[in-house]
Amino acid sequence: MAVPESGLDPAIAARLKRSADGLVPAVVRRHDDGEVLMLAWMNDEALHRTLTTGRATYWSRSRQELWVKGETSGHRQHVKAAALDCDGDTILLTVEQVGPACHTGTPTCFTDELPVRA
Repeated sequence: MAVPESGLDPAIAARLKRSADGLVPAVVRRHDDGEVLMLAWMNDEALHRTLTTGRATYWSRSRQELWVKGETSGHRQHVKAAALDCDGDTILLTVEQVGPACHTGTPTCFTDELPVRA
């Protein structure tokens, strides 16, 4: 799939390893305690907007459009830092979370503990 034009810095764009649909997963953690809040997807334009506005912007796979976290709910994410992993296939956002991160109203999307045998 061709990557659509965006304002993303070409040096950053060249490092990204995207899925077949042009997306990169973004792991989101809270800045003060490092708790993982959610996983979302970004295309080049979402990453560009995130880096240039400081507001977490993602690609909605279900709606097929960009969305700014909290634009309708008020549960915003103010980006404090962004990092690309060593393989270029995952983005880590460190955010100040306003309100719950999950659409269900919980602070984090990772609330369902699974049993692990040691």
